Amino acid sequence: MPLTHFLGLIFLVMLAAGATVALAVWAGVPLVALGFAALAGSLIVTWYQVGR
Repeated sequence: MPLTHFLGLIFLVMLAAGATVALAVWAGVPLVALGFAALAGSLIVTWYQVGR
């Protein structure tokens, strides 16, 4: 993967993460709930991959 594509991918991931946090704060979602949802999603994906 060329460096420009890699850096662009990192930029888009950071942009999406920032937009997610900004929308959650705007909607009044507590950051603890957002963190718990991220942790739960990470565990679900990990368990799914380990079970394969």
